[in-house]
Amino acid sequence: MKKLLAAISIGATLLLSACGSSSNSSTLASSADVEKIIIGTGSQFINICFYDENGNLTGYDIELLKAIDNRLEEYEFEFQTMDFSNLLLSLETEKIDLLAHNMAKNEEREAKFLFNQQPYNAMPLHVVVHEGNTEVRSIDDINGKTVGVTPTSNASIFVEQYIKDHNFDTEVSYITQTTDMNNQLKTGRIDAIFSFPFAVDINNKAADAEQKIVGDPLLFTDIFFMFNKDDTDLANAVDKVLKELIQDGTVKELSTKWLGADYSVEL
Repeated sequence: MKKLLAAISIGATLLLSACGSSSNSSTLASSADVEKIIIGTGSQFINICFYDENGNLTGYDIELLKAIDNRLEEYEFEFQTMDFSNLLLSLETEKIDLLAHNMAKNEEREAKFLFNQQPYNAMPLHVVVHEGNTEVRSIDDINGKTVGVTPTSNASIFVEQYIKDHNFDTEVSYITQTTDMNNQLKTGRIDAIFSFPFAVDINNKAADAEQKIVGDPLLFTDIFFMFNKDDTDLANAVDKVLKELIQDGTVKELSTKWLGADYSVEL
């Protein structure tokens, strides 16, 4: 009887062990089917992609991508922060799979990279000056002045072309750090920058930047994610979920929270 019980016990143990092994194999196989996507983004674009007071990466772009990731079972998103000037090079050399930093289309970018079809943001770009500045009232007043732009940004491309087209004697200062740009504007080392209403509000509240918007909007550009040129499957998958998030109000909620207005109405 003892031998019989022992045999039954061993058999049960082997059966349970086999069941556990099958489950683990299934889990491993399932994990192997998930493709990791490296997302390149910034860390100093307040309310778009930045570290909060607790050291967490957050903002409109980040939280939207997290919402997209939650609905894409075949992908797992991982964020890597870097200077804005390094983002395009990292995408071109395939060190990252997706670029998220409030990016707009232009001919140079479209020649090298793939944009998804559905924009996820659309905000007006304005001339921004120190609140005590009474000389610069629109972009046409930057002739003879010094302006600050972020290198390779859509704003910089627009401003450079505008200066060229109008034969302005304008000095362009290329500044990579947001805090540095705000400080230079506040201390008068530059006369104007180019930014968005929500960013001006945040800078004034959080850093006492003393900024004001002048003139009409320069651009009202659709904003997209960027991908490697042949990565159509990923771009299409992001598009599909993005459209769902626009329809169910998630984009509206995130836009209102992080940008201070519902910019999804422009999409």
